[in-house]
Amino acid sequence: MGITALTPPPRPEDVLETLLEFPDNRLLIDLCGQFDRNLAQIEHQLGVQIVRRGNRLAVAGPEAARSQTAIVLRALYARLETGRPVEAGDIDGVIRLGDPLTEATPGPGDQLEMFQGGKVEIRTRRKIIEPRTEAQKAYVKALYGHELGFGIGPAGTGKTYLAVAVGVSMLIGGHVDKILLSRPAVEAGERLGFLPGDMKEKVDPYMQPLYDALNDFLPPKQVQKMLEEKQIEIAPLAFMRGRTLSNAFVVLDEAQNATSMQMKMFLTRLGEGSRMVVTGDRTQVDLPRGQASGLAEAERILKGVKGVSFNYFTSKDVVRHPLVARIIEAYERDDEAAG
Repeated sequence: MGITALTPPPRPEDVLETLLEFPDNRLLIDLCGQFDRNLAQIEHQLGVQIVRRGNRLAVAGPEAARSQTAIVLRALYARLETGRPVEAGDIDGVIRLGDPLTEATPGPGDQLEMFQGGKVEIRTRRKIIEPRTEAQKAYVKALYGHELGFGIGPAGTGKTYLAVAVGVSMLIGGHVDKILLSRPAVEAGERLGFLPGDMKEKVDPYMQPLYDALNDFLPPKQVQKMLEEKQIEIAPLAFMRGRTLSNAFVVLDEAQNATSMQMKMFLTRLGEGSRMVVTGDRTQVDLPRGQASGLAEAERILKGVKGVSFNYFTSKDVVRHPLVARIIEAYERDDEAAG
């Protein structure tokens, strides 16, 4: 890649500075970002100062921070060399995970092409998705390595998004014949009977996050065609009763709002050649007071069962606006104080 770290003359003002050279000036411009916004993000997150000098970047700050910044800048430059863009989420992911190009940790999904060399990424028609935290990385590997996987944690941690991405990847790769996405049609303060329209019009607002994820990974016309041909199905949990799902990738979202009976019904739909993913947030139960969440019960009963994986997320794994993580942490502190 031709990137070298140069040691400047030992002047007093340079003692806390690392100088990095990037041979391709065009890629360096992309690395810095418009109005140097990429550098500003790295400076803010790592507590350093970065100054451009020709085709070099001078990094000033504590030794550990300078070392981490050098790793981040090299990894992002290498990404640009492969023709892939650098966006705010990519920067955040590299900062959290380190240099993905140097990792070679085997995982349960490494037999698939996308995991060759230890790099974890999900290939879909529209984009390549890369986990941005260690928890997300472990979750993606678990989904490829287990027939039933649980993703449990707060909103914004990518539980459903990554699960749908894996489903799309397995569908276009020929590993499954169809995708089935489901949620309990339960919301705080609303009931389906009071909403206007036929059943599809009543249910679709509850399913919109699943449609949004699909449209991120597949061209909209292809999504519509697959929906019409039942290659992709999006349906309320209640519609799963009586079905056996073979050679399918099945996702149950918002599982904390499934009752114990519904959860057992859903889990026993698993057919030959299928994979299931159950996602939920134990702090967001909208069931009537006194009714137990099927997610909590399944977690207790299925721990240790062969073929079942559990992956947990915290506020540190939130990949939405940074304020979302701080909001979740504030609520967690309040719950702890109340408890």
